[in-house]
Amino acid sequence: MAAEKSERLFQRASECIPGGVNSPVRAYGAIGDTPRFIREAKGSRITDVDGNSYIDFIDSWGPCILGHNDERIRDVVVKACERGLSFGCATEIEVEMAEFICAHIPSIEMVRMVNSGTEAVMSALRVARGFTGREKIIKFAGCYHGHSDAMLVSAGSGVMTSGVPDSAGVTPGCTKDTMTAIYNDLGSVEKLLEEHPGQVAAVIVEPVGANMGVVLPKEGFLQGLRDLCDKHQTLLVFDEVITGFRMGFTGAQGYYGITPDLTTYGKIIGAGMPVGAYGGRKDIMKMVAPAGPVYQAGTLSGNPIAMAAGLAQLQILYSEPEIYQKLSEMGELLYGSMEDFLKEKQIPCQINHIQSLGCLFFTENRVTDYASAKTADTAQYAVYFKHMLKSGIHLAPAQFEAMFLSAAHTKEDVDDTLKAVKAYFNSVKS
Repeated sequence: MAAEKSERLFQRASECIPGGVNSPVRAYGAIGDTPRFIREAKGSRITDVDGNSYIDFIDSWGPCILGHNDERIRDVVVKACERGLSFGCATEIEVEMAEFICAHIPSIEMVRMVNSGTEAVMSALRVARGFTGREKIIKFAGCYHGHSDAMLVSAGSGVMTSGVPDSAGVTPGCTKDTMTAIYNDLGSVEKLLEEHPGQVAAVIVEPVGANMGVVLPKEGFLQGLRDLCDKHQTLLVFDEVITGFRMGFTGAQGYYGITPDLTTYGKIIGAGMPVGAYGGRKDIMKMVAPAGPVYQAGTLSGNPIAMAAGLAQLQILYSEPEIYQKLSEMGELLYGSMEDFLKEKQIPCQINHIQSLGCLFFTENRVTDYASAKTADTAQYAVYFKHMLKSGIHLAPAQFEAMFLSAAHTKEDVDDTLKAVKAYFNSVKS
């Protein structure tokens, strides 16, 4: 597929944007190619500036659950734009959004809107510290919680792909109170809690590790975290930036039946618009200014356009639960068929998946944590990625990212994707 316009745009971008992209996850450096610059998207497909059309499995990194440019959401956004793009003042739509979330997510009694998942996590952890009077946080190696300084310790996602476990510019002082445990290893968490009695404000976790590929929690792991946090009077924070409203309307916490003390969301609540939120128990959230002493602010938080888009999507998802049934069935068709093919052909790769989330790892090892995820062959993934792109399949340009199905994906999309997957492995074997 021709990519001349994308290549020219990347050359221009590289002169005025660091690395030529505004987020490392868009970079194609890990697979030795040029980023495709996207012109438009509709349903399950995305089209670049050269006119190439792809079946898209990025879905704006998860939030386009209904597919790209859904007419129902677009119409709501257009009407909202006609009233004004931004006010910097309180609006009715942000109240409606907060009421809707609090009414339908059992763990959330109060919620604060912010502008990104990074901001949501940073704020939630500040509240956890303010509420408990403690300073230390436990996170898990390979779980990514945004790019705030304290969380760039053994982070996953784009940081993982680039081979930089932390980040230049993050001082030891910023991370001295962040401790790292092993995902799916309750013993590592218990050890840290016992070694620092009365000092840990919160344990934060991606209930499904979706920033080191897709890594599922072992049976009893999440409940074990809940029990440990209760025992040590530590708050449990679920980072549902990826899983929230995707693994079912109540997210991973509803799917697994675990009640966290605080929850963070990202662009998922804005149907892809730049937005985020954090919420939880009322006694904790009342610590947030101006109600309490924990300061957090955002001039454009609760932007009316983002709120309109997000509320429209959440209302559709709530009123049409069959969407989640379709996503589950399509996930099993795609990922389950990939899994069967790998087993049948005895190909040393792993496919981790749950509901509409999936990841193909180029490793013979079962992937259950950060260390096992890192055994994946990123060079082989680069070859696979290029093959899929040429076949009209748009994947994340990095081994350690999830694939996202949307309600707009069809059986034909899945069949075409499976055909491309099989063609790749058959060509490798031959």
